[in-house]
Amino acid sequence: MTRTLNTFLFDLDGTLIDSIELILSSYRHTLAKHRGSVPPDEVWLAGVGTPLRAQFRQFTEDPAEIGELVSTYTEHNLANHDSLVREYPGVREAVLALAADGVKLGVVTSKKRRGAGMGLARGGFGGLFEVVVAADDVERHKPDPEPVTRAIELLGSAPAETVFVGDSPYDLVAGRAAGVATAAVAWGPFSRADLEAESPDYWVDDAAQLTSLGRD
Repeated sequence: MTRTLNTFLFDLDGTLIDSIELILSSYRHTLAKHRGSVPPDEVWLAGVGTPLRAQFRQFTEDPAEIGELVSTYTEHNLANHDSLVREYPGVREAVLALAADGVKLGVVTSKKRRGAGMGLARGGFGGLFEVVVAADDVERHKPDPEPVTRAIELLGSAPAETVFVGDSPYDLVAGRAAGVATAAVAWGPFSRADLEAESPDYWVDDAAQLTSLGRD
């Protein structure tokens, strides 16, 4: 059985690691501190997978205030990171199996590099990914294809042999725009209906299915 996909790119939050409670806790803390009230979690969850500055623009267009919101959010997020981040069952084992199969592995995340490194370490992924493209590394972010394209270039791969695995519509849009196959995982915060709208090439309901993607 041959493999037609030899490069796997992964989103981080909601795909490799369960950081959703950490994300929501940071959001609630930030809005309570700066605004005195917290909108429903769904308001924030809708933007998971995009950079913080983009998400905070739904509350204010003032660059200085956005900077303060990002600072508060980041401080709370880093301070509570390891106590709130959890593993998704079977994901690490699937990534290890792909690595053993000689697949090129990369991460494409809207997190900044420091937070991304903490997340990968907490999930037990240290040293498994050849390339990590974080928010610090690109000018345009998901759903723009730039971070996906950057990862492909760094890995020396071609779009036709690459799949981008993610949990959000932004991942799927970015992957498709970059010319790669897309795979939607079922364990993130977005509903199947949200993801179906972006027509992923693969559905991954169980982490073990990751190892069979791109097999003839």
